[in-house]
Amino acid sequence: MMDALSVVTQLRDLASEPQNRDVIVQDQGCLPGLVLFLDHQNTDVLFATLQTLRYLAELSPNIPTMKNELGMMVSLENLIVRQGLSVDNTSLAQEVYDMLTAPAIPIPRTPERERRKKPQFFINSSQKKAKSVTLHIKGLDSTDQRSLCEEALLKVRGVISFTFQMATKRCTVRIRSDLPTESLASAIAATQVLSAQQVVKNEAGEEVLVPLDASGVEVQKNAAIPDYLPEEEESPEKEVDRAISRTTAKEDSSGSWLNAAAGFLTKTFYW
Repeated sequence: MMDALSVVTQLRDLASEPQNRDVIVQDQGCLPGLVLFLDHQNTDVLFATLQTLRYLAELSPNIPTMKNELGMMVSLENLIVRQGLSVDNTSLAQEVYDMLTAPAIPIPRTPERERRKKPQFFINSSQKKAKSVTLHIKGLDSTDQRSLCEEALLKVRGVISFTFQMATKRCTVRIRSDLPTESLASAIAATQVLSAQQVVKNEAGEEVLVPLDASGVEVQKNAAIPDYLPEEEESPEKEVDRAISRTTAKEDSSGSWLNAAAGFLTKTFYW
């Protein structure tokens, strides 16, 4: 049974994959649905919606479509000035708004620069109420361990977003400025198979690993973490005719998950 939180959480997970962002924005149901979710009373739904929009705005060709979507900019402006909204939601709404209104400045890239560029999401923000922390995670050897780490971080209140560099066993996490880094280490250590150290630069500009004391650190958890939709046995790589490459959402008997989500949004909001 679909509900708003499970739908928007799955869309966020899909949007975290760069190859899916264009398809989601071009879909006739998903973007209008995300705009309507900006007025949702459930703060968890609202936060996941803003995270999704932030991912989608990372693809610069998406920006004109998103900016011109009916109600998008007005809803973001209302969130920015809304009284009683959490710092996380207000900051993220401001960030998405700034991305959609920033002038497009083309940056020439040499082939060498293109080759070295790594995917990074939610990291290049100028907002002052968030900070980025780079962690070296011992035990981050496979997608199973990555999923375990993702689940641990998603439960920590104050985590805005994160991205992994599997080759170097690192995770860059954007968090609220008042969240202790030790809370991240504590949450990761709770998996009992992973541990984290912070990556910092010394006076010589060299990267060093700093141990984090995770013992006795109280981790504030998010109120609700939604269950994912049921998954089928088939591997998504076999579905070569699908436009979206999915990590947590699988094919079901009624068609692709994206079509099902769009159908849910359409039936819910009648546009």
